[in-house]
Amino acid sequence: MNRFSYLAEKIKESDFLDAPFSHLHIDNFFSADDFASIIACPEISSPTVGSDEQLISELRSQGFEVISFPGCITNVDDYIRWRSNRASSVKVHTACEGFGMVLRLFEKKSQILIDLEEFLLSDEFNSTIAEKFGFSMSSCKVDGGIQKYLDGYEISPHPDGRRKAATYMVNINPSKDSENNDHHTHYLKFKKSKRYIYDFWANNPKYDRDWVPWDWCDSVKQQNKNNSIVIFSPSNDTLHAVKADYDHFKTQRTQLYGNLWYLESETKMVHWEQLQIPGATIPDRGQISLKMKIKEKLPPTLKAIIKKVVPQSGDKTGKTNMGRD
Repeated sequence: MNRFSYLAEKIKESDFLDAPFSHLHIDNFFSADDFASIIACPEISSPTVGSDEQLISELRSQGFEVISFPGCITNVDDYIRWRSNRASSVKVHTACEGFGMVLRLFEKKSQILIDLEEFLLSDEFNSTIAEKFGFSMSSCKVDGGIQKYLDGYEISPHPDGRRKAATYMVNINPSKDSENNDHHTHYLKFKKSKRYIYDFWANNPKYDRDWVPWDWCDSVKQQNKNNSIVIFSPSNDTLHAVKADYDHFKTQRTQLYGNLWYLESETKMVHWEQLQIPGATIPDRGQISLKMKIKEKLPPTLKAIIKKVVPQSGDKTGKTNMGRD
């Protein structure tokens, strides 16, 4: 039995939370002794530096390397230039204002981190997640690691793509003041005027889910507690986002981050710009269907998609979740 097997038991015994969507949220995920040992590792502790160049150099000396990651760029020079004046023609996504840089720990020297990685990649841990969320590990592959997210990192509200079976995030920030920093994950729901998008995603499984602008959503909670984990299986309502604005010279946002990916998934993307329907609102239960109410306002590309896929009026098989809270 792995020294971290107790983490799988915590997941098995944890109850699902419903707001703003179905997920597990476990505080004090690691034992107090294990967590203290993890954040005391030289790989995890934050270097105190005076420049971006020095920061990236120090992190590389501890075994971190820049990785390709959503909401980020990989060119160090471009990132440093952007940090100097917060102005750049580089855009990682049209729904975002900025971008950041993420580094993953590839060379672990501390034994506890070696043991932890072995457990996080194990069948014991990942099968526990798969069983909890009701899918088969045999159809998935595993990815994850220890990551540091530098200032500017932004990923606007999104539910995650259909290829992802599950995702987890554990805060292992080395700073005692980390809970007060502005770099934590938001969990959100659509504003009333945008909730028709839930149904578009639900009724069009061949089209993937895009990131959307921040002002389309309301933040319901943030995962700012250290030593906490959130796990969920991406669906049409699992909106989450991050916008990091903090002093990364003193400390860096640090997480255990992992995903289970379906081996096969073929989808096309409908970008958020195509989902804009000016003036769309959510009808009360029992009132006229949303399709009938806004069909004249649909952009042509979206109207063509819906006509092909969504059941027409009078089709009793059509389902809607427009009345959700």
